[in-house]
Amino acid sequence: MDKIERLREIVKNSKRIVFFGGAGVSTESGIPDFRSVDGLYHQQWDYPPETILSHSFFMKKPEEFYRFYRAKMICTDAKPNKAHIKLAELEAEGKLTAVVTQNIDGLHQAAGSKKVYELHGSVLRNYCMKCGKFHGIDAVINSEGVPKCECGGTIKPDVVLYEEGLSDEVIYGSIEALATADTLIIGGTSLNVYPAAGLIKYFKGSNLVIINMSPTQMDSSADLLICDKIGEVLSAV
Repeated sequence: MDKIERLREIVKNSKRIVFFGGAGVSTESGIPDFRSVDGLYHQQWDYPPETILSHSFFMKKPEEFYRFYRAKMICTDAKPNKAHIKLAELEAEGKLTAVVTQNIDGLHQAAGSKKVYELHGSVLRNYCMKCGKFHGIDAVINSEGVPKCECGGTIKPDVVLYEEGLSDEVIYGSIEALATADTLIIGGTSLNVYPAAGLIKYFKGSNLVIINMSPTQMDSSADLLICDKIGEVLSAV
């Protein structure tokens, strides 16, 4: 039995699948990841991306933060790819109970997924640091410099920056989904980003599937390991 056939068999016999994904899920939609050869870490800016995308940098140099953020973190032209679409289909069929994602692009929801835990927030949501009012992505795109709310407060992306904690609500929801899953499919992630990657320890089900182009620290624990593009693999299931 080849690996795709084995994955089909696992999906067929599963009732509560959870998908845990990272940047590799969105690269097939044209969104660059951070650590690949063409990723953000290999592009030249006045500061390293990790520095720019930190809470302290946002507070100290919001103009520079937004210059980078608009150029590199917002990809409004991106469309859901085969992976996003297949996961939404599996949820509609009652097979998949949740998507836990490290991505901030909203493409899972755009594809039709309903239960999505966004560990690192979303570029589509923004809020005023003064009055708390929420703003859509247009508030950032259609402004120059630092976007401001009607009240005069600074608008901040609802994205988890370095030095910031993850949402308790999202964490608890993710843990519950993972703890009650019979199959966990991990895809498009190096599993190097914590605390997100640490959530996988809550999975106690039967089938651990990893679909990734490069090795991960969990490869030796996988029941099925596929080194290929995730969109191509999932669309074949």
